[in-house]
Amino acid sequence: MIALLQRVSEAAVRIDGEVVGQIGTGLMVLIGVHRDDEPHDIERLGERILGYRVFSDESGKMNRAVTDIGGGLLLVPQFTLAADTKKGMRASFTRAALPDKGNEYFDRLVERCRRDHDGVETGHFGADMQVSLVNDGPVTFWLQT
Repeated sequence: MIALLQRVSEAAVRIDGEVVGQIGTGLMVLIGVHRDDEPHDIERLGERILGYRVFSDESGKMNRAVTDIGGGLLLVPQFTLAADTKKGMRASFTRAALPDKGNEYFDRLVERCRRDHDGVETGHFGADMQVSLVNDGPVTFWLQT
């Protein structure tokens, strides 16, 4: 599984002009699922998202996680993260999970994160979403299991 994690001061997801998920300070995370991902990857990625230290402490060092600051968490499914872009001028999606698996794993990741953190918002799997954010820093990390 893949998570493109961004520290934000605000972020929102809209579908057909309606806000379906919105946070203030926290993390906006795009989620991709590979064809060969397994159930243990869900637990590990949830642990990493909630525990990854990207927020500053009193010394200005990135030593705090979203759970430490009580920040928002906006999870957005994005199958294009699993694309193979090594060759040519068009991405191949053969490594991406099929839609049923991608949707299941995304939903289970949301459940996993909600188990240990309040304030989890989401986009909708398979929807045409408009995502807006203010990346704070900018700070962006690519996490994989």
